[in-house]
Amino acid sequence: MAIDQGTGTRTAELQAERERWVSASVATQPIFVDHAHGARITDVEGREFIDFVGGIGSLNCGHTPAAVVAAVQEQAARYMHQMYSVVQYEGYIETVKRMVACHPGAGPFKGLLLNSGAEAVENAVKIARYATNRDAIICFDQGFHGRTLMGMSLTSKPMPYKKGMGPYAAEIYRSPAPYPYRGVSAEEALEGFRKVLKSQIDPSQVAAVILEPVQGEGGFLPMPSEFIHGVHALCQEHGIIYISDEVQAGMGRTGTPSAIEHHGISPDLATWAKSMGGGMPISGVTGRADLLDAVHPGGLGGTFCGNPVACAAAIVALDQVLDPDFQAHATAFGDDLRARLDAIASRHENVGEVRGLGAMLAMELVQDRATKAPAAEETARIVALARDRGLILMGSGLYGNAIRVLVPLVATPDDLDEGFAILEESLADAFAGR
Repeated sequence: MAIDQGTGTRTAELQAERERWVSASVATQPIFVDHAHGARITDVEGREFIDFVGGIGSLNCGHTPAAVVAAVQEQAARYMHQMYSVVQYEGYIETVKRMVACHPGAGPFKGLLLNSGAEAVENAVKIARYATNRDAIICFDQGFHGRTLMGMSLTSKPMPYKKGMGPYAAEIYRSPAPYPYRGVSAEEALEGFRKVLKSQIDPSQVAAVILEPVQGEGGFLPMPSEFIHGVHALCQEHGIIYISDEVQAGMGRTGTPSAIEHHGISPDLATWAKSMGGGMPISGVTGRADLLDAVHPGGLGGTFCGNPVACAAAIVALDQVLDPDFQAHATAFGDDLRARLDAIASRHENVGEVRGLGAMLAMELVQDRATKAPAAEETARIVALARDRGLILMGSGLYGNAIRVLVPLVATPDDLDEGFAILEESLADAFAGR
């Protein structure tokens, strides 16, 4: 797959190497980065791209943030790995302290560190099952929780995440989730949840419910407050653990450390990853201390969980997330992004809806606003056209017709002006070429 403006020699060489050695199952775009900073990437040909994907929400503080880079370099020079269960180190404790500070509510809370969002989900499920001595887990339509066995079992979207990869994990039950634009209201979804507890599984057998406050892969669908409160109340009534999946929506993306705190809810457990590491791979689970202490010693952990270098990066990134000034900036940044997307929607009839929370935003594209027929092919064309013009975009959504905006929160006004101009130009051209 070539860039229309001319694939350079080095890109062609690397693409050939990629096709020779790397599994074709790993989806890629024809860009090879040389260096990056802030919200911009420069490829091996010297071409510059504005990044509106940010490592799918992993780079809230931007590419190569100076303080994170310095912390990584300093820690790598001291020691790079220990395995925390063999030799402890202060960085693990300091990272957990900051991660726990992101968990809304009075506590007491505790946490543990892991490697990826999917691994955080796996461990949250293990904790919930162990603590309740129940087996069933309820997840929701449009949800995404990772690519591991448990993660993909909980994930709603078969293609590309689940097709041909069964059998899936046992005792997983799926409930409707609100999707107002597609006719599923919060009350209808909540009634569907009640029905699951009547028709599919008795509440006394349910260990946990897991829900993203903003469904990411589902198309950046913010869960209505009445739905979250309704589900949470039923969980409390029946002794069910409420897990808030904050992997993509957390770490300041919506203006606050966790997205669920917009709804005034303190979840029993929360999963974290992505921007928690400032670009380094690290994740974790936080929650009620009694739950985190329920599992027997040695029942949780892993070789690289809470790697010292990743912890050094996470300490800096978490300090930023917990900074009130950063949160205020993230909130204002999200308002700016929303205004820009709303302006585009006002000029283009194929934008069916702009939605999201804070700076986690998307626009759903349709053939026309009357039928709301998904415009999946045009969405893919927009991504390709924008890439050719120097903007990195990514689609999402059940129907593949949503353009997500996860631009690093450090993007400059010039980055945004240029990026949104390319986005709008590509949108117009994609639909003009039908």
